[in-house]
Amino acid sequence: MTDFFAGTEPLRYAPDAPADQLVFRHYNPDEVVAGKTMSEHLRFAIAWWHSFAWPGGDPFGGQTFDRPWFGETMDLARLKADVAFEMFALLGQPYYCFHDADIRPEGSDFSENTRNLNEIADYLEEKMAAGGPRLLWGTANLFSHRRFMAGAATNPDPEVFAWSAATIKSCMDVTHRLGGENYVLWGGREGYETLLNTDLAQERQQAGRMLQMVVDYKHKIGFSGEILIEPKPQEPTKHQYDYDVATVYGFLKDFGLENEVKMNLEQGHAILAGHSFEHELAMAASLGILGSIDMNRNDYQSGWDTDQFPNSVPEVALAYYEILKAGGFTTGGTNFDAKLRRQSLDPVDLIASHAGAMDVCARGLKAAAAMLEDGGLEEARSARYAGWQSDQAQSWLTSESLESISATVVEQGINPQPRSGRQEILENYVNRFV
Repeated sequence: MTDFFAGTEPLRYAPDAPADQLVFRHYNPDEVVAGKTMSEHLRFAIAWWHSFAWPGGDPFGGQTFDRPWFGETMDLARLKADVAFEMFALLGQPYYCFHDADIRPEGSDFSENTRNLNEIADYLEEKMAAGGPRLLWGTANLFSHRRFMAGAATNPDPEVFAWSAATIKSCMDVTHRLGGENYVLWGGREGYETLLNTDLAQERQQAGRMLQMVVDYKHKIGFSGEILIEPKPQEPTKHQYDYDVATVYGFLKDFGLENEVKMNLEQGHAILAGHSFEHELAMAASLGILGSIDMNRNDYQSGWDTDQFPNSVPEVALAYYEILKAGGFTTGGTNFDAKLRRQSLDPVDLIASHAGAMDVCARGLKAAAAMLEDGGLEEARSARYAGWQSDQAQSWLTSESLESISATVVEQGINPQPRSGRQEILENYVNRFV
């Protein structure tokens, strides 16, 4: 045991505890909601990178955190893992997630990176076998190192493409070995800064080929989890190819992968794309590609991805409404891809931030389940589109031509009048639950 979280007790569900006690006030992992426990519904995961690898910088200033495990040695990587699993024990969440570069030191070449990754994976495997949380998903960091400054799969240098492919393979191997339930691809540098030096068609073909190879390798090694893409419209790259769900789906269709790959969706990325989180979730669900989520928000006054913990029950409730409506998670879950504010220096801040976020999600889940059970939103939607259930309206969708529909409008004297969308009434309805 380390002494990093000395004095902090494992969190318990205690809604009536004094205000100064660090407890769960809404998240009761064993409470049954809509037929499953909260733990089964929410499937919480902690992100290794923000919680244990992030130094506390922002676009205008450097490191503010002074963690005892910061450094590029295997001993420090093991210390980082020790602290991580101590935090997992305090919070009791069922999953965690990582990039390769989060858990292993950077080596001098690819072979050393792979040795380091496999060595630390052995250490994580021991901790998981001793009762630690499971791996929700693994991924490769193909954006931080300077070799990726022009992209990974989309890099103009074929050797960077090859390095990226080899790195993905090693990370998929470790994810598979640790029992990961998904493998995520986030292309932070898969885009371009200017068209003056960019061949869009070439880079798109490279990205498609990389993803095809990932899917092929998944089947070759017998990985039963999902392959997930995480869309983001901008930052760090000015124009990113995986802008949002609709854009990624078009890419998947183009390369014959729409039945092989699903989405890992993040609230903050949805906001940067000009969408709401529930829009992206509903779009993915409608296309059959909803996989998992990163539950972290942005600051609405800032123009970049601030990765803050969720704190708005109404926003979270609408997100879980779409997830529950789609049938809930299978291999996916709720990952906190969120980081402390750079002034939050104390170890207890790491615990309190996650505890508060878990409570917000629990409240949102219960509100979403109550809305679904009540049925008011679905009843209002059905009523709004009820006219489409008639045989005539269905024929307009399936078999008739412009000419025949035009003739029907004339013959029947169709003269439609506007109908209220009842938006404010439905907003009032939602507010009854949140």
